[in-house]
Amino acid sequence: MQLARLEHVNIRTANLAGMVDWYCTVLGMRHGDRPPFDTIGAWLYVGDIPAVHLVEEAEQPQTQDPKLEHFAFSATGLAGLLAHLDDRGIAYHTARVAELGLLQVNVFDPDGNHIHVDFPPEEADAAGL
Repeated sequence: MQLARLEHVNIRTANLAGMVDWYCTVLGMRHGDRPPFDTIGAWLYVGDIPAVHLVEEAEQPQTQDPKLEHFAFSATGLAGLLAHLDDRGIAYHTARVAELGLLQVNVFDPDGNHIHVDFPPEEADAAGL
């Protein structure tokens, strides 16, 4: 067996509407079709891939070790994302991964989940980061 790619991340939340809004308006995902499961939730798409699955919980889940530390997306359009985050007042920090040359833009969703968006070295170089 050989794994091909990350299929999706499933996140439990007590703030379903806020999470859908954040992923759609901040990361540019779209809210799309979801099978009729017994739970309330939403699927958020990157292109044709339902990459983030949200499941509504009555209360915010308590996190226990070990926990998911982060998940990541690759992207292009670094300058546009940074301007978008600045315009919305969303805190972020960047980190250059020297061995790979890529630049990570690290953000946290409304529930505190860590996400990084990875950009190619050419965009990081052009931005002076």
